[in-house]
Amino acid sequence: MDHNTAVKDIKKNNYSSIYHLIYQNGKLSKQEIANQLHLSLPTVTQNLVRLEEEKRIEKSGLFESSVGRRATAYAICPQARISIGVEIQKEAVRILAVDLLGTAFRQTELPLGYANGDRYYKELSDAVQSFISSLDVPEDRVLGIGFGVQALTSADGQKITYGKILDCTGLEIDVFARHLKYPCMFVHDAKGAAAAELWVRNDIGDAVYLSIGRHLGGAIIINGQIEMGKEGHSGTVEHMTIEPNGAPCYCGKKGCMETRCSVCALLEEGETLDSFFRQVRSGVSPYAERWDAFLDYLAFSINNIHLVINREFILGGHISPYLKQQDIDILHEKVDERTAFPSHEPFIHISRSPENGVPIGAALPYIQSFLNSI
Repeated sequence: MDHNTAVKDIKKNNYSSIYHLIYQNGKLSKQEIANQLHLSLPTVTQNLVRLEEEKRIEKSGLFESSVGRRATAYAICPQARISIGVEIQKEAVRILAVDLLGTAFRQTELPLGYANGDRYYKELSDAVQSFISSLDVPEDRVLGIGFGVQALTSADGQKITYGKILDCTGLEIDVFARHLKYPCMFVHDAKGAAAAELWVRNDIGDAVYLSIGRHLGGAIIINGQIEMGKEGHSGTVEHMTIEPNGAPCYCGKKGCMETRCSVCALLEEGETLDSFFRQVRSGVSPYAERWDAFLDYLAFSINNIHLVINREFILGGHISPYLKQQDIDILHEKVDERTAFPSHEPFIHISRSPENGVPIGAALPYIQSFLNSI
């Protein structure tokens, strides 16, 4: 490596290190950056000026000081780049704009029922483009669009490899990309929700994430990464058989975990999670009994998975805002009754990710890629 190349690499590393340090800390002064990175003040100043000129960081007030001049606080510009997350469901679509901190700052929901045809793809693409236009941001600030789908996807997100819920197996991202001027990709909804969970907490090493929504989904997290498996279906616990002669599943088999541990399995026609849990928390007998039976099947399934993967469990999805610690305590008791290896420490937890975990998770790959490029 020649001298000029080495100097260039050092400058690039300093630039990257300063940006990421500010990103991780929220706000920092020039002196704090110099101290933490062991850089000279002139080097820090030079990079701060460049980052500010490129509108990647901004001055954000002054720090308190008991003596002398107050130091300027520097913070990243969260909307220097944005990503769009779209959650496609059978009856509706949710569209979010997500900033570099992984925070949704604008959203809309459309009563657009899914149909596997050109008219639907064009209508949704137009709705996404209209949403982006309403943000009034320059085109080059939009990193890409992630479409969260109830389906397994190829590793590169360009194709749906298994999509029985929406009947879209084999669908390629071009159905949207041809109408939009931004990079597009598909993201499996449960894995997107798990990605959102990883984003908001740094205490996950290995875990099993259960996304309990209208349909059930799962993801396995190993070393802080979502494990896809050889053929992309690692973590699809929703199709684990828990009743060999049970109810039919949309996959064509019988007695899958989906048929007992999804919101579809829990609610009766016309019910909502709001109305159901109001009755449960009020102690109305039929509802409380139905909830207890649901927890029975969930505990049965968690125990089986936990015997294979002895890790933490995170319960997310549409049901997570309704869960209380008493439900988790009951689940632990029910698992302990079944297992050969009762746990001395709680290992089942309620998700901390935002309510819109799927569309946020669908948007995050573009955010992460951009951050990695700095």
